[in-house]
Amino acid sequence: ALALEMFYYSARKLVGGYAAAMGGVDAVVFTGGIGENDDAVREEVLSGMEYLGLKLDRGLNHTRAEQKISAADSRVQAWVIPTNEEIVIARDTMELI
Repeated sequence: ALALEMFYYSARKLVGGYAAAMGGVDAVVFTGGIGENDDAVREEVLSGMEYLGLKLDRGLNHTRAEQKISAADSRVQAWVIPTNEEIVIARDTMELI
């Protein structure tokens, strides 16, 4: 439980830090293994980000497909974007050989 809380805290801190450094954000994107596949993690990471104007739509968050998961009235969007690591590895391999 402590490890998960530390993970959520670290992710929120990173998003907040980047938002501050960039003067705001247009979107927060979840990708990769956890980001694509764990709606509970996405919900925890985004909890408390209403100050950014980001509101999660919990119904839309139950997805593993490319989809906007923020509420319709959210000023900052949240998205799930699946990755394809295998194609990146294949392309890099072809470039090297």
